[in-house]
Amino acid sequence: MTLRVAMIGYGFMGAAHSVGWRQAPRVFDLPEQVETAVVVGRNRAAVEEAAQHWGWAEAATDWREVIARDDIDVVDLVTPGDSHAEIAIAALDAGKHVLCEKPLANSVEQAEAMATAAERARSRGVRAMVGFTYRRVPAVTLLRDLIAEGRIGRVQQVRAAYRQDWLVDPSVPLGWRLQKEHAGSGALGDIGAHIVDMTQFVTGQPVRAVSGSIETVVTERPTVGERIGFTGTATGDTGPVTVDDLAIFTGRLDGGALVSFEATRFATGRKNALTIEVSGDRGALAFDLERLNELRFYDRTAPGPLQGFTTILVTEAEHPYVAAWWPAGHMLGYEHGFTHQVVDLVRAIHDGTDPHPTFAEGLSVQRVLAAVEASAADRSAWTEVAAP
Repeated sequence: MTLRVAMIGYGFMGAAHSVGWRQAPRVFDLPEQVETAVVVGRNRAAVEEAAQHWGWAEAATDWREVIARDDIDVVDLVTPGDSHAEIAIAALDAGKHVLCEKPLANSVEQAEAMATAAERARSRGVRAMVGFTYRRVPAVTLLRDLIAEGRIGRVQQVRAAYRQDWLVDPSVPLGWRLQKEHAGSGALGDIGAHIVDMTQFVTGQPVRAVSGSIETVVTERPTVGERIGFTGTATGDTGPVTVDDLAIFTGRLDGGALVSFEATRFATGRKNALTIEVSGDRGALAFDLERLNELRFYDRTAPGPLQGFTTILVTEAEHPYVAAWWPAGHMLGYEHGFTHQVVDLVRAIHDGTDPHPTFAEGLSVQRVLAAVEASAADRSAWTEVAAP
């Protein structure tokens, strides 16, 4: 069987997803063939260029027509968040498997509708998955596995941060990521969603309550013409930034542990610094995306003179995903997570199982983000995350 894929959107995430779709069947032994059939965008010239550059067989400008086609099996959604709900629900109702970039939606209500549609489609054998790609960095998957094995004992504290600096310059144009009607939220939803999901993923525990603050540091930016990459080309006018630039909040896990979260685009000097450290009563584990082939492990049960953080080089064939790649010590990179994402999705479709994270898991992250916004708005000490 061949899975024919339609990708809706073609920007930065479109490029990353295209690499994943092209690499996965060439490196891994997949149970289904994969065909990058069509990429969809509103600008005919731009989407045709993207199709040629990234290896899609054809280009189209109407996502509704593409979803209605009988020869499309999977819809990969990499558009801004304001269109996720409409397109994903339509695709699922049309019997297409869906991969949707994170965050799942721009609101809890939209995410709930998407999760409902996914459950409805699931009864017909149609699968839905959210693109929290960092779960599939081998070191992060190993971190999760070691916690599940009890290597650090009971989780007592987590520190999770995602720090970037691409908005420090106030002349950076007002792209869609800085407009609430398109992005839903700013640093909180864009990169904060990653650390919320990663925390819940590696600990196996949902965030039950939060207390936080959000801030818009630069409130006016140059407006843009045609979007290019993250931002766009300036027009000479200015417009309001309607999302947050940074979010700092505390969370409490279901098991009682406290988590400190930081999501910021104003961490001067930090380009893509995602870090997480999980402390338990028997040890600790720490990961840094800027050293993504490494995992640091502290074993508190070791003899005193031997205690200290040990660096595990996560490139052995026994480590998650690594066996299909290169000999030990030959590093993987950012793009490999997107390949692993395709591998897991295709295998789940073949096996008739739910690929993770499901839309329900994406909804759980959306509820945490909404609780942070509510906490920041009313300056409350703690805001409960809405129950499933």
